[in-house]
Amino acid sequence: MSASTPKTALTPATHTTPPARFSHGVRKGNILQVAGQVGFGPAAEGQAPRPVGPGLREQTLQTFANVEAVLTEGGASWEDVVMVRVYLTDTDHFAEFNRIYDEYFADLKEAPPARTTVYVGLPAGLLVEADALAVLG
Repeated sequence: MSASTPKTALTPATHTTPPARFSHGVRKGNILQVAGQVGFGPAAEGQAPRPVGPGLREQTLQTFANVEAVLTEGGASWEDVVMVRVYLTDTDHFAEFNRIYDEYFADLKEAPPARTTVYVGLPAGLLVEADALAVLG
């Protein structure tokens, strides 16, 4: 029987400790799963996380920056991402979100990741959440 591949929890310095028993990201072998990230600004000692700006654009860009921080912590980049799941709070945000998404991923050298978008309830003030699955190597 061969040894199991270890599983590593990832929490970038820009992130607060999760409020429950979960990891911001987990890497096992060449698979990296980024947990749902929202538009919280970088962690500040002694302060609760807060969403950036009130708008969808600011929150989406911060959400993607937070996903990217976990990817980087795990040795990955957006080029390694095969799936992005997006959670919006308002169906009226879909077209604007797509424009922001297209701009953000315009420079990917390889094919863009697959994507699913659903509508959910998020804590007050949050408009978007995203998670990502990356395969390295």
